[in-house]
Amino acid sequence: MTNRASLQDIADQLGITKMTVSRYFRSPEKVAPATREKIAQAVKSAGYIHNRAPALMSKSLSHTIGVVIPSLSNQVFSALVDGIETITNSESFDILLAHSGYDPKVEERKIEMLLSYQVDGLILCETEHTDRTRTMLKQAGIPVVECMELPEAPIDMVVGLDHKAAAFNAVSRMIASNKQHIVYLAARLDRRTMLRQQGYEQAMWEAGLTPQTVATPFQSSFSQGMKLLQQALDTFDRVDGIFCTNDDLAVGAMQYCNNEGIRVPDDLAVMGYNGLDIGLTMQPKLTSVVTPRQAIGIKSARLLIDVINGKVPSDKLFDLGYSYTEGESLS
Repeated sequence: MTNRASLQDIADQLGITKMTVSRYFRSPEKVAPATREKIAQAVKSAGYIHNRAPALMSKSLSHTIGVVIPSLSNQVFSALVDGIETITNSESFDILLAHSGYDPKVEERKIEMLLSYQVDGLILCETEHTDRTRTMLKQAGIPVVECMELPEAPIDMVVGLDHKAAAFNAVSRMIASNKQHIVYLAARLDRRTMLRQQGYEQAMWEAGLTPQTVATPFQSSFSQGMKLLQQALDTFDRVDGIFCTNDDLAVGAMQYCNNEGIRVPDDLAVMGYNGLDIGLTMQPKLTSVVTPRQAIGIKSARLLIDVINGKVPSDKLFDLGYSYTEGESLS
């Protein structure tokens, strides 16, 4: 037994056909404005919940996009999702959000789940996928955007930035400021962390300097930044700069410096990555590579919905670049 209002209840209340109410949910633009307003008011007052299962079982659009992010705690991905929803909300699309934990096998399972809900397209934050994931996506025949980086063998469309180049240029800036004993602080060791390490090492080698890395397989945190900097100072004879794989580590390292009386940037230059707001609250303000997370989300969603609606994209790869915060932790 249920007291949930039905399509027929709404139709009877307004003296219109059930088909008209159904059309309102499927294609509201095909319903007369006055009737549309009456239906909207009736739906609101009745607390009606539209059953989308029949549409999901058919070949019609579900107006739903699947989004798979690798972390629920990382602010980078909250900004990305915010950007995605800027577009999906304005286009009357919903998102189904799934979390992979940086594990390709978990991603495979989450993508299988999303495909079972007949999503119209997918936005994926990782670019390393299992063979089965690639097979499922090929068979699904829906548009896919891989975001946050620029993979060498994309599945379909790509929106991101070149992390290796960003790291190379950031470390080159540190070297240009007369820092020669720069240590890379890394955590989790996911693909983007490794790309940044490659850029760091390239900049060091090209300057005739020796790369030195201190890393942990655990996720980033402020406390990890403190631990990694202490480890670097205990391990290497001289450290005059650190390039951190993200701002969590950089902020933790700066706090360690504050606790230990190490002057930033005079004694130790600090370069972060991602340009999170917390870096600008530090004293001195953190100099960091700014990754355009929200813009990547906006572009990814816009591109995906355009393709779903039948628009052919002018390109399939979009590099949104990077910039720097106006920080003071690099002299």
